[in-house]
Amino acid sequence: MAEYIIITDSGCDISPEILEKWGVKCIDLNFKFTDEAREYTPGEVPLKEFYAKMRDGKVAKTSAANSDVFLKYFDAMLAKGNDILYVGFSSGLSSTVGNAGIAADELCAKYPERKIEVIDTLCASAGEGLILYYAVREKKNGASLENAAKFVRDRIHSLCHWFTVDDLVYLKRGGRIDPKTAFVATVLNIKPVLHMDDEGHLINMGKVHGRKTSIRALLKKYSELALDPDEGIYFISHGDCIDDAKLLDSMIFEKYGHHAGIISDIGPVIGAHSGPGTLALFFLGRER
Repeated sequence: MAEYIIITDSGCDISPEILEKWGVKCIDLNFKFTDEAREYTPGEVPLKEFYAKMRDGKVAKTSAANSDVFLKYFDAMLAKGNDILYVGFSSGLSSTVGNAGIAADELCAKYPERKIEVIDTLCASAGEGLILYYAVREKKNGASLENAAKFVRDRIHSLCHWFTVDDLVYLKRGGRIDPKTAFVATVLNIKPVLHMDDEGHLINMGKVHGRKTSIRALLKKYSELALDPDEGIYFISHGDCIDDAKLLDSMIFEKYGHHAGIISDIGPVIGAHSGPGTLALFFLGRER
């Protein structure tokens, strides 16, 4: 049985250090500021600087990895005799995973003896990262490529994404809410509570008054939906608001006795659209 390589993209918001420890390869999704000509790869602009620029009014735009990027990347792995399990960013938010599928179809003809599994996680940020974690764990436990792929696919529609943002201006720019709603919410200190639906789209599920209340709302969703709140794995990601991330983690620990498996930074791929102050919680639940 051929060795298989797990590949992801930078939409997963798992640090390069952890990905290296997991043995996972990563394809960069680039971004740019609209008033600048050049594109950046993740890591070229420190996240503190990235979010400081957004707070100063700069607008960041992201771009999907095209099929040529995947063709070159996958081809190099296949030529060495490896099979591929690609765990990708939600098709509801990006064409990246679709482009990976185009490349995989083309390369299957070139390497008929090799296997390529493309997983549309329908997830983003550390939600994609949590699906990736399960793929890595299955491989470590000896699962074949097919069995690892089946394991994670069977859990995609149970992977809960619940998050809040500190400033609605960034969601307004992305068309998630209308300008009038954003203005009123800012004046009244109203914070949205959102999640990702079964098609991988971001959905506004409600609004609360104040930041602390929005953080408690995330804890409430964990309590209501988590399959195993006492021992189940959960990840937290944040857009330059580590204290809020630690607060949410401490609230879950106080109630259920365990900490987040990972607290990660939200990178430019997600942060360009959600903005600084985004706080997100990911876990397996009874439903999304």
